[in-house]
Amino acid sequence: MFGNLQHKTFPIYFVVSIVLSSSLLTTWTLSHPNVVEHITRPFVADVAQAYALATVFLGQGLNYFVIGPLTSKRRHKLEKEEGKSYNEPGVSSEMKALNRRFGSLHGISSLANLGAVIALGFHGLWIGSFGLKAN
Repeated sequence: MFGNLQHKTFPIYFVVSIVLSSSLLTTWTLSHPNVVEHITRPFVADVAQAYALATVFLGQGLNYFVIGPLTSKRRHKLEKEEGKSYNEPGVSSEMKALNRRFGSLHGISSLANLGAVIALGFHGLWIGSFGLKAN
């Protein structure tokens, strides 16, 4: 039941995150021209902010375009074929292998989400401390 809820809500969450983070990154880069000039220097404050926003964009993109399809589509299809949920006793060896793979991918997805939260926290704290002015 919870898996079905996630299956319906996570794609929306990831798309919104991708759109908003790419909008923020674009806005930040356009309003802080030294980002492009110093893009290879992460210790330049404005560039560090762009890196933080890019981290959110890349992490959520990874979740939406790679991890999401790898975790859900095959398992849902196999559940329909077997007529059993992934956690019921007597599932096939293929379903057990998918469950192990799902566990690994779920961990990667959680780390990508955590990275996005930390990056947004860093960006928010920066704006709260120093404002939006270009340096």
